[in-house]
Amino acid sequence: MRIRIVDAFTDRPFAGNPAGVLLLDSFPDDAWLQNVAREVNHAETAFAHRLPEGGEADWALRWFTPVTEVALCGHATLATAHVLRTTGTHEGRVRFATRSGVLIATPHEDGSVTLDFPTAPLTRADIPQGIAEALGARPLTAFDTGPNVGDLLVELADEQTVLDLAPDHKALRGRSARGIIATAAADPGRGYDFVSRCFFPDVGIDEDPVTGSAHTALAPFWSERLGRPDLTGLQASPRSGSVRTGLRGDRTLLTGHAVTVIEGELLV
Repeated sequence: MRIRIVDAFTDRPFAGNPAGVLLLDSFPDDAWLQNVAREVNHAETAFAHRLPEGGEADWALRWFTPVTEVALCGHATLATAHVLRTTGTHEGRVRFATRSGVLIATPHEDGSVTLDFPTAPLTRADIPQGIAEALGARPLTAFDTGPNVGDLLVELADEQTVLDLAPDHKALRGRSARGIIATAAADPGRGYDFVSRCFFPDVGIDEDPVTGSAHTALAPFWSERLGRPDLTGLQASPRSGSVRTGLRGDRTLLTGHAVTVIEGELLV
């Protein structure tokens, strides 16, 4: 079977967030899926197979990190939609059946793809004891992002504070179901509205390059503060990438590009 590595939320190779993508006839057992994801060893590997016509979704989709299956993943969904479009396997809008419900991906003529995801419910939380020491910066506020995302979102003082973070990843473990989203407003004139970094040591990812699912929490957080439904976020990892967000009530639109960088044959 064909296996592809796709850089998502970027329009150039070797940036954004890489994901493995495999299109299957059906899902093999979970142990095989986990072994493939461990072998690929990127933040996520997406597995998809076509569903019968006439249902609520066109493809079934699952996502695995090197150590576990996750409930929601943006960049690997974008990568899968990109593969379906560029290989001619599926034309136009595609509906994915996932653990987080039906997710819709809509391709555009400029090569970008818009994902329609559930908006994360934000609940004000106490700033956990020790989080400032673990991050290396003191949060201003903290929010729980609900069961699908499973992160603790922390607001920091400014963009430079986010860029300068050098967290103790071991000390960040156990802070939430998945990890920590650190964010701040962008400096004026940057061309984007907010900046973020995401740390997920509990699922085997010390720092995720660009996290689509985190932006379903970042979108309502920053849209409320900035007074606009449509924003652009920069996730400032070493690879970096941008996500255009559109808050639509209980749904959040995530738009970005993707680039296939590797295509090969899986032999096992």
